[in-house]
Amino acid sequence: MPLYEYYCPKCTSKYEMLRPMGRSDEPGTCPKGHGNGARTLSMFAAVAKGGNGFDALDAPSSGGGGCGCGGGACGCGH
Repeated sequence: MPLYEYYCPKCTSKYEMLRPMGRSDEPGTCPKGHGNGARTLSMFAAVAKGGNGFDALDAPSSGGGGCGCGGGACGCGH
């Protein structure tokens, strides 16, 4: 089951809940018992080992790619 982040506007608490994907958009009950928590955007980072033994985050930002961003304004210089 995925872990989702929620925010309770009544007590301003942030909390996490394990829920099935089909129930992810339903309001969540905060630890203080308020039942009107809304799901928030979760930020996360992922690190993968490349075939050369280096972490993807250790890859140089120029000279053949390596960041895996696919272009755009990602801040890596691509």
